[in-house]
Amino acid sequence: MHYGEIKKYDIANGEGVRVTLFVSGCTNRCKGCFQPETWDFEYGQPFTEETEETLLKALKPDYINGLTLLGGDPFEPCNQRALLPFVKKVKATYPTKTIWAFSGFTYEELTTNGTHPRCEVTDELLALVDILVDGRFVEELKDISLIFRGSSNQRIIDMNATRQSGHIVLSHYNRRR
Repeated sequence: MHYGEIKKYDIANGEGVRVTLFVSGCTNRCKGCFQPETWDFEYGQPFTEETEETLLKALKPDYINGLTLLGGDPFEPCNQRALLPFVKKVKATYPTKTIWAFSGFTYEELTTNGTHPRCEVTDELLALVDILVDGRFVEELKDISLIFRGSSNQRIIDMNATRQSGHIVLSHYNRRR
């Protein structure tokens, strides 16, 4: 897996101050995407053990709320496989910090057998995610008054409540500014 950028103090992509990893590779290629360079799976730098250590160190301060994964798309199968061991380390090292993930794929696409991008690690990775922002960016539905998403079709899903209830539970962040 490759990544395009790491932000160590991000306040735009999730609750509080977060460490953000922008992975490379996206097959959705949404019209109007704010960083189309990340569609290329080889864009940026290789994700290495040193990268993981940098991220783990950046997550250490108490004022950091957690890790955000976006891209590209962290739920492309090759990215899921690379991210799973790392996200497990994050949860083991910092159990109280939250994991946010942004994906152009919907929750339904991620959880329905036989659909891209679902793979053998999808369920395990989703089980580690606290908030999932799902759905492709739709330029015609762009709305700058939305919090943590770009178009009105995208949802902010509370994954803990969703797992507990057995149906999709939207986060309180599904409102306008």
